[in-house]
Amino acid sequence: MQNALVAIKTDDNHDELIQLVSFNLDQEEYGVDVLKVREIIRMPIVTRVPNTPDYVEGVINLRGKVVPIICMRKKFGLIEAGNDKQTRIMVMDMGGELMGFIVDAVSEVIRISGSEIQPSPAMVAGGIDQECIAGVINQSERLLVLLNLEKMFSRDEKNLFTGM
Repeated sequence: MQNALVAIKTDDNHDELIQLVSFNLDQEEYGVDVLKVREIIRMPIVTRVPNTPDYVEGVINLRGKVVPIICMRKKFGLIEAGNDKQTRIMVMDMGGELMGFIVDAVSEVIRISGSEIQPSPAMVAGGIDQECIAGVINQSERLLVLLNLEKMFSRDEKNLFTGM
């Protein structure tokens, strides 16, 4: 499962069907591989952990397992916004470890063809590490940035999360 995107059906390399979970951050839409998402939960009480990067909100207890919680707005350098009834935590499998990502809202599960994924322009990355952007999907009046969240963190950051 090293690949960020997993083919559901392969007729041709560009015609593979891919399922993504789309979510919103600051009125922009992003997508991640549906097979990486373990569950989507409402915002529980998050326990702060001292001496962690500012984008680490803390940890939660998810059925007996301690799961680190990352604020996607802070990680992407976006303006902070309060949590509302649409705010969710996407619990994802990150190389065998569970991590939670706070997003403004989860939209839907979508199926796209591999041919719809276009490489992202270098200037698109902004505050996001360029490696974590797997591409951009342009569907009529809808642009969706495809993310590979496993590439968003350095080795040191990953070690910090496994120690929580």
